[in-house]
Amino acid sequence: MAELMPIGTSRDAIDSENVASFLARVHPVDWKNPTARARYDLAILGAGPAGVEAAESAVRLGKSVALVERDRIGGTSLNQGSIPSKAIIRSARALMAVRDSDEYGTALQRHPRSDFAAMMARMHRIRTRVAEYHSVKRLQGMGVDVFFGDACFAGPDAIVLGDTRIAFEFALIATGARPKSSDIPGLAHVGYRTSESIFQVTELPARLGVIGGGPLGCEIAQAFCQLGSHVILMQNAPKFLPAEGRDAAELLSMSLSRDGVETRLNTAVVGARREGSGKILDTTNDERKESIAVDEVLLAIGRSPNVENLELAAAGVEFDCSEGVKVDQFLCTSNPRVYSAGDVCNEQKFTNAAKASGHLAVQNAMAGQRLPHTRLYIPWCTYCDPEVAHIGLHPSEARERSIVIKSYTVMMQDVDRAITDGQDSGFVKIHVAHPTDRIVGATIVGVRASELINEMAVIMSAGMGMRELANVLHTYPARSDSIRLAALAFVQNQGPAPT
Repeated sequence: MAELMPIGTSRDAIDSENVASFLARVHPVDWKNPTARARYDLAILGAGPAGVEAAESAVRLGKSVALVERDRIGGTSLNQGSIPSKAIIRSARALMAVRDSDEYGTALQRHPRSDFAAMMARMHRIRTRVAEYHSVKRLQGMGVDVFFGDACFAGPDAIVLGDTRIAFEFALIATGARPKSSDIPGLAHVGYRTSESIFQVTELPARLGVIGGGPLGCEIAQAFCQLGSHVILMQNAPKFLPAEGRDAAELLSMSLSRDGVETRLNTAVVGARREGSGKILDTTNDERKESIAVDEVLLAIGRSPNVENLELAAAGVEFDCSEGVKVDQFLCTSNPRVYSAGDVCNEQKFTNAAKASGHLAVQNAMAGQRLPHTRLYIPWCTYCDPEVAHIGLHPSEARERSIVIKSYTVMMQDVDRAITDGQDSGFVKIHVAHPTDRIVGATIVGVRASELINEMAVIMSAGMGMRELANVLHTYPARSDSIRLAALAFVQNQGPAPT
């Protein structure tokens, strides 16, 4: 059913109103910073997922909090990352479901088409709705003093924001990370997009070149291809998703090719130039050279920590421009008053990891706890089709730690719910420390892997072993039963528990 709009109201007017509503939540145009207190229990630099979580955690402890943000509340996740990308991915999946409807006996009479402008408008509406839960008004209501502007340290126990000095008992650096830049000759001249600007496009590019085969590159490549772009994905490595296992990466690679993405592995982009109204990317693969014509370029080669212009040396905080702020296992920096959390110091640059570290840093600094962040079980997922999710150790990491493991795999083609859904690509693989039944890691590939991996997070956090897991009842039919089936495979392989 077509979306109903008030008579006389254009979509452009609705979108303009939506943008204004979004900004009112994350950075009101008429904002005036509050008068700073003489001293705060906690001063936070950065209001992304880590900073906001830390502010809320500190307020719940009864602490005074100053939260400083140079741009918008919500950080990359809300403004340019997780929320916008997943909204676009959902639109692409909806279009693919219509295209594939004949497989389910529900073939439509008309060929479906994508309305890219409408999809982007939907994305903006969703982002505005989510922003309500991270809004300035909400933080104010909790008692957080919110400051907007560029801030830096003025010593080991104070930061400055213009003419405002904010003294603190503890501080948290949560300034996040930004897309890595590139030294590809000519690329800056021809122009390219990153995660910060790809969701600002107003028309679907006819030809999109994606440089980088990590999570963002793969997600955008597949979604834009499904929406109708001709996409070429280039990765200067032998496989996509370098952090994942080869079997998972190969399954995703086949899926990308199935959807029409032109994939180029072991391919380096060595130059960029303009030719007419288009852009040319010059590439090499061993001895083979190729020139690829595109209309837009997405650069997705990783993220760099935001440590510049913070005067960290004035606070006695050690850092590295490529690795970020240096912290110990408790997230404390070289200054015992200053902690750090989120992408600016975490190796795993995920929203859930940022939130968890923000909360943990506050607990360690202000609640008398000493909880190492290395003990956190952090699941993550690449939201392609199929989704690729993981938690804990990969086999290679286990070998580096001299942990002997055995892996137990259940293919989704053997799971009843996956068969009935007609979506049986993927697998569940659980890694167990031999000769125990202790689970040290898991990879799940398939539809809703992002949800299934959370069950593994609960299992591992609770210390549940494979024998106990094998006795846990699941609804039938359900995709999550694949996890129980992997545990049953362990029991059948290992025999009854020793008495």
